[in-house]
Amino acid sequence: MTASGKVVSGVRTFAADVTEGFLEITHSSFALIGLTVAFIAIALTARPDLRQAGEERLMNWLQARQVAVLGMPIEPEASERATAGNPKDLPKEQAAVAFWLSKKYRVAPEPLSVLVAEAYELGARNRLDPTLILAIMAIESNFNPFAQSAVGAQGLMQVMTTVHTEKYQNFGGHFAAFDPVTNLRVGVKVLQECIARAGSLEGGLRYYVGAANLPDDGGYTAKVLAEHFRLRQVAGGRAMPTNPPPTLSTQAPVQSVPASAKLPASASPASGGSDKVALLSQPS
Repeated sequence: MTASGKVVSGVRTFAADVTEGFLEITHSSFALIGLTVAFIAIALTARPDLRQAGEERLMNWLQARQVAVLGMPIEPEASERATAGNPKDLPKEQAAVAFWLSKKYRVAPEPLSVLVAEAYELGARNRLDPTLILAIMAIESNFNPFAQSAVGAQGLMQVMTTVHTEKYQNFGGHFAAFDPVTNLRVGVKVLQECIARAGSLEGGLRYYVGAANLPDDGGYTAKVLAEHFRLRQVAGGRAMPTNPPPTLSTQAPVQSVPASAKLPASASPASGGSDKVALLSQPS
């Protein structure tokens, strides 16, 4: 064999040896990886806590990477905190009311659809016309869930949170006053107490605004009843104009008593026991 042939043969042998060695190493590495994966799978199956911890770390790492890329927190559950729904899913009457209120008060129909549905449910449960409840919300806050009056009445229904603290206990505390649905439920409870104490709707509204012992309620009752009438027409399928909304109720006439006053247990509508709905204690 010539010298050049020997060189070629040697190169071929070297290449064959390298290839064989690479395959053996690769095969061993794959086998090692396979064994490692199998061992991890068995361990995770036997220890669910380890699997859960690993999944949490991986998810946290992925979310951290995504936050770094987007420059803002990632909260997939954020939509669950929103008070919103599709108004088209409501019954025809409720949808008509929601869209009319949305147009008149310039608020989104999606959160209004939730409030309308809740008002109808609460109305049926408490034997109150749901459009009356919505009319009070309209006059009190213009559907601003963060509204607060000069005397501290808060939220959609403008209830004095500091006085009706016990009513919020089942909802996690007084901060729930700014949750629209919770404020609506508490406000309806207070309204029910006012009507029961006064013995009439008109008298109950005077209690609600804090004018039970005053000669004049500043036109509050008339405003509520007028808006109630319009909403009843809308609910009945009649077209009603969407005039500019009334000004935000002060929830207390200028002549009202201080916010620290309380209704005596012996008070009656005739004698005028309270100048503020939020000052109403539990009915005796």
